[in-house]
Order: sequence, then structure tokens, then C-alpha cells
Amino acid sequence: MPRADAADSRTPEFIDLEGRYSAHNYHPLDVVIERAEGVWVWDVDGNRYMDFLAAYSAVNQGHNHPRIVAALREQAGRLALTSRAFRNDQFGPLCRKLARLSGYDKVLMMNAGAEAVETALKAARRWGYRVKGVEQNKAEIIVFDGNFHGRTTTIVGFSADPNAYADFGPFAPGFVRVPYGDLAAVRGAINENTVAILVEPIQGEGGVIIPPENFLPGLRALCDEHRALLLCDEIQAGLGRCGSLFAHRLAGVRADGVCIGKALSGGLYPVSAFLADDAVMGVFNPGSHGSTYGGNPLACAVAGAALDVLTDEKLIERAAELGAHLGTRLRALESSPLVKAVRCVGLWAGIDLHESAGGARRYTQLLKREGLLAKGTHVHTIRLAPPLVITREELDQACDTLERVLRQPAAQAS
Repeated sequence: MPRADAADSRTPEFIDLEGRYSAHNYHPLDVVIERAEGVWVWDVDGNRYMDFLAAYSAVNQGHNHPRIVAALREQAGRLALTSRAFRNDQFGPLCRKLARLSGYDKVLMMNAGAEAVETALKAARRWGYRVKGVEQNKAEIIVFDGNFHGRTTTIVGFSADPNAYADFGPFAPGFVRVPYGDLAAVRGAINENTVAILVEPIQGEGGVIIPPENFLPGLRALCDEHRALLLCDEIQAGLGRCGSLFAHRLAGVRADGVCIGKALSGGLYPVSAFLADDAVMGVFNPGSHGSTYGGNPLACAVAGAALDVLTDEKLIERAAELGAHLGTRLRALESSPLVKAVRCVGLWAGIDLHESAGGARRYTQLLKREGLLAKGTHVHTIRLAPPLVITREELDQACDTLERVLRQPAAQAS
């Protein structure tokens, strides 16, 4: 548990600097982290906390994993950037590793997760025009309420969240949004101009929303019937978080294209990718898409090490095994008068609180005081995502803390 605030705390100094000189586009908890290892982080005052957000799944391999750090240091000392104007010795080996691990023919490397999604959108549209034969500028992509695919103007244009899209228009046309999990709505929206369905197999920012069991297989069938691409955004859900390499594979489905990022670098460097077979990736030609930093040697070395850690340390299997235990522990919280519902898949969970509880943030603040860092989303949901290196003992410690905090009366949380 963190020590009580002291008069000589350094925390207010850093909060003041951030308030004065940073754009106010985030509302973080008042903890100032200066170092981390595994599932633990320490603030500037020496207090230790267990990280139950894992940087939105970017540090699935744990903070500062020594193998990934070593790869970064070694590569940074040799070669960091060439741009794709020239070849480098790290790019091809990483693409091969990703292709073999994922089962897709080709890899297109980018940097941020939103760039991977933008790549998928461009691929789908060009595939629609050049392969399916859709009339120019008529292509449509079906998306879903509650989605979170990034922050670019194109992507926020089909968001249902006013915080994401308000006053950022005008937006790009060509997107049709329907309720998440509603196959009938998708069936009503799909037509001859539909080139793709873009979906999060589990909606992370939405609160770890798990769709009905038949939803993803139903989307696959509709795409096959109407000759459209199924694109899965696995940036948060993938690379082990849900107890599978990709969350959509849990439903027995294979997507036509997959977006990955975050844990692709183990949290040490921005790396993302779009994965697809030749039939889709073949629509790109030199000059049609790219990035100065996409596929740079430093990124490739880091990503290669991060993937090795994921597989060599069997973190995907660990997420499946410990996820079952986490689900059992969290479902016991449903008897709390504060808790409305619990959802859990792998080491990923959302705890919905009743409105009478007063919002998730007050409970994430309480959890912080108890040494556990978590994040609220959509006002009333606490989202949990520990690094996959967590031990069963650490998981039980975190669950004990959650139970202690979420079983106290709402009035005491103020």
C-alpha cells in the first residue's frame, strides 16, 4: 500500500508542470510514475503500485522486460532508422516471424495502432474497387456502436462517442454504423457496395464488451455471402490478452485482415502492423502507402524480441489459465451492491458499477490509495488488464484489494 502523503512529496510539482505546459487531452489519476518492472510501478515518492491497466495492453510482456530492453539497446547502438527507401537487416526477419506466427501471407508495418487501422481501411477500399468491382467512391465499410479504433479524423468520424468526434468534422463518408453484437442489423446494412466489416472482437475502450457467441461467426458468414472482407482490430484484444493469439480465433473465425499494435513492442516503442493474405495485400504497390518510421530496424528488433517473449514464456497460455481464475474471483463481486455486472475474457475484465455508486473514477482513486492502478471508462466501468506476466499470488492480491474496495458503501468512497 502506498505511504501516506508527506509534506515533501514530489508529486504536486509534476502535476503542476503537466497542468501548465501540456495540452489537457487526458485526465490521469494523480500518480507520477518514474520506474517500473514486471507488474509493478513506482512513483516519484517511492510508493509501489500494481499496474492493472498495462498501458491498454501495450505491456502484456510486463514493464521493461529484460529481453526486449536488451534488444532495443543492442539495435539502437547499431542502427535505428533507414526509412523504407533502403533495406535493413531487421525488416525481413520480423515480417517472416509475424507471418508464420499469425498465419497470414503478408505484413505491412506501421507505427501507431490507428495507422494500422487506417491501412486496413485503405486496403479494403482499394480491394473493393480493384477486385470486387465496386463503383468508384461508392465503397462502404460497416462499423459498430461503441467502437474505438483510434483518434484520426477518419476514425473518429464513425465513432459513437461525442468526446471523440465533437467539433472535429467534417468527416469522411463511406461508413455505416450499426449496433454491436446485432447480426440482424448487419444483415440489413450490408449491400453490393459493402467492401468490409471492421470490428473489435471484444470492445476494450467500450468496457471489455464481449459479443454474443454467434456474432463473429455470423459476420464471417455474411462477409462470405456478400463478398466482403472481415477486418478485426486486435490492437488491444490480441497478442495474448484474451488467452489466444487473436481474440477472434476464440470464436473459430479467421479474419481477412488483422490490425495489431501495442504489445507488438512490449511497450518499449510504437510498432503496429496490418496482416492479410496476398489477395488483399496485393492491392498495394510502391508509393500507394507507407511511413517514414514504419518497419524501421529499431522497431523490428524490439517487436521480434517482444514476440519471442510472448511465445517462449507461454504468456498466451498463462492468460488463458489465470484468466479463468480471475473470472471466478471477479464474479464473486457481483454480490456487492455497487456492482452491476462483470465481464471477463483471459486477463481482461470490465466491472460495471451501478449509477448510484457515483462513477468508476472515485473507485479507481480508492484503488490507487490501496496500491492498485486501474482505469475507468464510460463513466461507470472499471477496466482491468494486468500484464500477462502476473503470478497467481499477485492476481489474488489484486482481487483481494478489489473486493475490499468494492464492498464498502458508496458513501465511504467519496
